[in-house]
Amino acid sequence: MLRTDTANPAYFHKVVDCQWACPAHTPVPEYIRLIAQRRYGDAYMVNWMSNVFPGILGRTCDRPCEPACRRGRVEESNLQHPEPVAICRLKRVAADMKEDVHARMPTPAARNGRRIACVGAGPASLTVARDLAPLGYEVTVFDGEARAGGFIRTQIPRFRLPETVIDEEVGYVLDLGVAFRGGEPVRSLKALMDEDWDAIFVGCGAPRGRDLQLPGRQEAAAHIHIGIDWLASVSFGHVTEIGKRVIVLGGGNTAMDCCRSARRLGGEDVNVIVRSGFDEMKASPWEKEDAERENIPIINFHVPKSFVHEGGRLTGMTFEVVRAEYDARGRRTLVPTGEPDAFFACDDVLVAVGQENAFPWIERDCGVEFDEWGLPVLDKATFQSSVPHVFFGGDAAFGPRNIITAVAHGHEAAISIDKLLHDEPVAERPPPMTNLVSQKMGIHEWSYDNDTSADMRYQVPWAQAERALASIKVEVELGFDAATAFQEAGRCLNCDVQTVFHEPACIECDACVDICPMDCISFTVNGDEADLRQRLKAPALNLAQSLYVSGGLKTGRVMVKDEDVCLHCGLCAERCPTGAWDMQKFLLKTTQAGPACRSRTVAEVAA
Repeated sequence: MLRTDTANPAYFHKVVDCQWACPAHTPVPEYIRLIAQRRYGDAYMVNWMSNVFPGILGRTCDRPCEPACRRGRVEESNLQHPEPVAICRLKRVAADMKEDVHARMPTPAARNGRRIACVGAGPASLTVARDLAPLGYEVTVFDGEARAGGFIRTQIPRFRLPETVIDEEVGYVLDLGVAFRGGEPVRSLKALMDEDWDAIFVGCGAPRGRDLQLPGRQEAAAHIHIGIDWLASVSFGHVTEIGKRVIVLGGGNTAMDCCRSARRLGGEDVNVIVRSGFDEMKASPWEKEDAERENIPIINFHVPKSFVHEGGRLTGMTFEVVRAEYDARGRRTLVPTGEPDAFFACDDVLVAVGQENAFPWIERDCGVEFDEWGLPVLDKATFQSSVPHVFFGGDAAFGPRNIITAVAHGHEAAISIDKLLHDEPVAERPPPMTNLVSQKMGIHEWSYDNDTSADMRYQVPWAQAERALASIKVEVELGFDAATAFQEAGRCLNCDVQTVFHEPACIECDACVDICPMDCISFTVNGDEADLRQRLKAPALNLAQSLYVSGGLKTGRVMVKDEDVCLHCGLCAERCPTGAWDMQKFLLKTTQAGPACRSRTVAEVAA
């Protein structure tokens, strides 16, 4: 293998698994260390720069960072169910315990004469506004609802996300000088384009829930509700009760929100019924756990067949019972078991079987091309449509995802808009800012706590069940207190503090090999990767994580380190007699819209 190019920003970025997995590349270990130091405001601002909505995401994020967390791998042989650091809940700690941060928000620059229209006031549009408004752009956000927030406000129940948190974090964006035109849905893209905006960003989400056209659907329509529409009605107070017997169809996060909301609005017998198996449900594992914790059964492998009614009054549903069969390529087929159809009595049905994009307001002759699935044809890196000054992001771009993905789209689209309006190619994406700084403070001292905690993941306390289930507005999760947050932060392995090897100083004494608690360092004869992975002190089996390979040493061997299971404990650097190993903090900050994203200065553009 060739010597590892540690100067490539992507190499050490990938070692920081949580940041690599985050669509917005939030520097997770950095803000967790700040929380451990009780510097909550600093931790909040580190988050805010990347993901814009720390308090919202600290309660609702889909947490792609947590399955990637290294603790879930290095503890596999020690715990029956190893669990990652509670990254998401620590984010909430930063939001809940911070001081007043208004003075730390950007100060808008003087207007530069460029006007940007954002359609929809959800996370993608608000991120575009947050990135561009401080640069002097005049940003106007349009939305059909009276208050900004998009599906964050309309579809996430208040028992998961209090409205005060939404108001605060949306307010930080609007306070940057962003004009919000609530109650003004955009009904024609052509008309908007005729208003001579310099750029238009479409972040209107996926506003249409899928329906199920089964026998009895029309006759019993009064008690069959589309999940996302029903949640919005609950959020705005238009719906305050539901029947005692409720069926929720679907296995995604929306279905989990529906069933838990129904329990709080009078549903005594609430069942989630899914056509797939439990493990294949699209809902996040913790969302399923939360539903089960509230004694809501999840019934799998039942395919809906009909709505049963008597004279237009819904009485129940019938389901075909199926099982899953898999072919040699792992593709699933649902096969009837031959059992009699199952019947479930109910008073109301909530249909949460997916969401669709809907663009009835975009004329098909306006120049924006759409694909066969009704989605806009976009450049996947720039989010630019076939009309150069029209961009898409969030669910409106590639279909329903989640908040953190919408934020990531907004950052990239803002870069594209900024470059477009400075006459630069939008496809030229700026590299991130990175650095490596030694953490050595003495012979055996580091500027970070390198002690590896053996604690198991701490549980977030919940409100008392009787109180939580009695109201749709009582927040269920109470969040960590300061002491528990400190303990949970201590579980972080500081994966951004990298083990950096300087081969000219190595005398090949194998001291680092002897002291490594994970057997992840080897000195051996070089070879191709497949061969080398098998010849290490402990075989490196995770092909998704790179090997760290040195150049040739004095004996002709190479140092090979398996990055996958390294604890970043620094024992190799403490033990090395020559200083060949060092612990260096890797910091990556993605470039956002502004001068740093441009390849030319204002003067060069003018010339």
